[in-house]
Amino acid sequence: QVQLVESGGGLVQAGGSLRLSCAASGRTFSSYAMGWFRQAPGKEREFVAYISRSGGSTKFADSVKGRFGISRDNAKNTVYLQMNSLRPEDTAVYYCAASNILVVVTTAGQYAYWGQGTQVTVSS
Repeated sequence: QVQLVESGGGLVQAGGSLRLSCAASGRTFSSYAMGWFRQAPGKEREFVAYISRSGGSTKFADSVKGRFGISRDNAKNTVYLQMNSLRPEDTAVYYCAASNILVVVTTAGQYAYWGQGTQVTVSS
């Protein structure tokens, strides 16, 4: 089992940057692919970014492509989401999640473990 704790959210002006972190417990972090999702008020949870177990493969939602980056440090059991050129529409609660599925996964149902979320608010 994996426990996930996100941090790094906050309030930022449009055009600014934030880096989210997700710390995982346990010694099997490197056996999980990791994803970031977000959920805005009144909207469904949506996929943001994916990174494979080794970090060699990534995938992004079209809405964040070119602005967001995802990386992981398996020695530190941590995955990161670097968010640049933030827009008000990026405002949401951001969740990290872990999946033991070996192919690229972008749907929430394919992730077995979830963090509690961290709020990101982008002001215009």
